[in-house]
Amino acid sequence: MLADMTIYYCPVDGTRSAITALTWCCPVCRGPWDLDFAPARGVGANALSDRIDSLWRYKDFLPLASSAISLGEGRTPLVPLTDTVSAKLDYLMPTLSFKDRGAVMLAELARRLGPDRVVADSSGNAGTSVAAYCARAGLPCTVYVPEGTSPKKTEQIRAHGARLVTVPGGREATALAARAAADEPGVFYASHVFNPYFLHGTKTYVYELWEDLGGRLPDALAVPVGNGTLLLGAALAVAELHALGLIGTRPRLVAVQAEAVSPLAAAFHAGADDLLPPDAAGAPAPTLAEGIAIPRPPRARQILAAVRESGGTFLTVPEDHLREAQRDLAARGFYVETTGVACWAAVREGGDAVRGGVVVPLCGAGLKTGMAG
Repeated sequence: MLADMTIYYCPVDGTRSAITALTWCCPVCRGPWDLDFAPARGVGANALSDRIDSLWRYKDFLPLASSAISLGEGRTPLVPLTDTVSAKLDYLMPTLSFKDRGAVMLAELARRLGPDRVVADSSGNAGTSVAAYCARAGLPCTVYVPEGTSPKKTEQIRAHGARLVTVPGGREATALAARAAADEPGVFYASHVFNPYFLHGTKTYVYELWEDLGGRLPDALAVPVGNGTLLLGAALAVAELHALGLIGTRPRLVAVQAEAVSPLAAAFHAGADDLLPPDAAGAPAPTLAEGIAIPRPPRARQILAAVRESGGTFLTVPEDHLREAQRDLAARGFYVETTGVACWAAVREGGDAVRGGVVVPLCGAGLKTGMAG
């Protein structure tokens, strides 16, 4: 059942809501929820050795301690790329992207709440993941995607039995269409942005690193950022591990955006606490990194604060570097989609921002998009 201590709360105005309600955002400010949850104390890496080899081995740190619909997600390999940079192969997840970490949490929550239907919006990978886990749970699912989404991703969504709605316009128009549907009675909005259970799933990325590195973390975590769900999950895990006394020092968060769509990087380097006005941030342009092409991320303030508090920074990557990085990784044996190569494109030339040991996630399989032209 749902843990008694889990309550949604709004980080902006303090509004609270029971998780049994289907209210997908704060009714006062319409912003994303956070979760009033603290992990159990007294669990160290040595207590994990005999547990199931999936992300559910970290049940003491999760707001849902088990899932009836697991596909075996988690525990992806960590392999070296250079003497100082290692890659975590999250494209080896069941639906071929890291989004499975959060989607299994959302689908399990929805299964327990029993809505009439589940709605999600996505540039592709989150939608395929939610569709797969809803199929596993026997939940009717509708996924909204922008026109121009990779045909390989939309094919995967349909294959899992979800209803696909293609929305004219970009990522923001798609989100607005899904949120309108989410306001209807009996709908669970499986939002990887607004629902904090998703972040508590993505935080297992860092718990796995902590375990695989013998109870420590690297000097820096490079993370691709669009809506920031992996970065915020990473920041959440780092804060929990530190509060529990399981790490002594915290890694820097190096946030990576495509140069063509980089509103967070622009705000960060301008010293702003929130997104700049659209005319100041510059108009977004087409990018190969469709998974992080988010012009107005709802959790922008949290993302900027997390990077600053870690002593990290933002890096941006031009389109030709994305192409080069994808070819380079393929030549090393890793076939990764164009969004998933962004961090390698940002860190492979080194620099002060990525000094010391760094881990990059390879987030989605190359089969999702094919090779960039």
